[in-house]
Amino acid sequence: MELILAVCLLTSPENCREERLTISMEETAPMQCMIGAQTIIAEWSQTHPKWKVARWRCGVPGREGFRI
Repeated sequence: MELILAVCLLTSPENCREERLTISMEETAPMQCMIGAQTIIAEWSQTHPKWKVARWRCGVPGREGFRI
């Protein structure tokens, strides 16, 4: 599974991008992704202090062709 984040610059909220984070091996169930996402998002936010996570979702790597 991967965690797909829509992140925006704090100083320029209209400047957003998509980040994709692999969270585990492919056998991870969507519910496990949803449960573990908060911790992963918090860790990502701490290492990227200029960015704010606006939205997020879980997806299957390579199958999510549309943007968040």
